[in-house]
Amino acid sequence: MKHKYDELLLKFFSWLHHFLQQQGFYPAMLSTLLCLGLFAGRAYLSKTWTFYFLLWNLFLAWVPYLGSLAAAYLHERHPRHWWMLVPLGVISVAFFPNAPYIVTDFLHLSERPPVPLWYDIGLLASFAWTGIVMGVYALHVLQEIVKGWIGVLLSWLFVLIVIGLSGMGIYMGRFLRWNSWDLVLQPKAVLYDIAVRLRHPLGNPGTYGVTLLYAALMFVCYLAVTEGPSSQE
Repeated sequence: MKHKYDELLLKFFSWLHHFLQQQGFYPAMLSTLLCLGLFAGRAYLSKTWTFYFLLWNLFLAWVPYLGSLAAAYLHERHPRHWWMLVPLGVISVAFFPNAPYIVTDFLHLSERPPVPLWYDIGLLASFAWTGIVMGVYALHVLQEIVKGWIGVLLSWLFVLIVIGLSGMGIYMGRFLRWNSWDLVLQPKAVLYDIAVRLRHPLGNPGTYGVTLLYAALMFVCYLAVTEGPSSQE
């Protein structure tokens, strides 16, 4: 009986390892641990909690990734029950801008003794990189699911739409101070802010500049990671 239990446990951990490896969990976790280590080092050196908001932003970047992992698990277990994945997909897409959003935290970079500037550059770069990685992995998992439903071409259209919306989401988060959950708590106000800027594009060049810039950055990063040399093997 114990031998059979051990065998089932071994099979479970083997499946779990393979599943997490496929979804990029280990690089994502390693990047996260680097961020936490650098933050802890800074807190120790400065005896302050400067940049504490990076921890919250990193947590928000994990939300779309964890949502995509849950969706991948359900898709693997119940491939025909697509409706079970819809709530997870909506959550992942709604929170997706939080992942690349961390790049804009470079706005807070300045000389802050006793911590040297080069340390803070590395700290912010680590958090920004991790946010991008989380976003890329989350979107890639969702694209693979969508590809199985509607084909390759439409799955890339899905990617472009999500990345385009993430560019707009970054603008709304950084400059209008909206959060992802405001889509539920204050949907009319959020949609009004979007509608005003769509209606008067010439009067809101920053909206389109930020949206296009960060959407382009995320798209290039997405291609670099998902379509790189290892993906062609």
